[in-house]
Amino acid sequence: MTVIADSMAAHFMHTSKIDAVVVGADRITADAVFNKIGTYMHAVCAHHHAIPFYVAAPLSTFDPVTRAKDVVIEERGREEITTMGNRTFVPPGAGVKNPAFDATPMDLVTAIITETGVLRPPVDMNRIIPVKTK
Repeated sequence: MTVIADSMAAHFMHTSKIDAVVVGADRITADAVFNKIGTYMHAVCAHHHAIPFYVAAPLSTFDPVTRAKDVVIEERGREEITTMGNRTFVPPGAGVKNPAFDATPMDLVTAIITETGVLRPPVDMNRIIPVKTK
């Protein structure tokens, strides 16, 4: 294992220095994995370079009811990007976008590693977590 900054990932994938990508997940729907912003970028790059892209997540992150299009991505405050300590690095009038998460389509996921085993897409959500009916 070697730790790198996330902005270096494409370079190392291109130069064949990465064998696999493993990320976590905050939420998994039948059609996407939601994780910290930047995960989708790594999945696209891994796919381009034919590198396996794995998600390691507990079953509690699976959402058998919601589809990706229905998930609202949290938008965090501008200060997370514009300010460090008491210094501001972005002019006050400049627009800032700061989504906390992104969605990685399931077709970019090689497999999901859970506490009960490895799942390969497409994932049958009802087999994992049956939807409760009233």
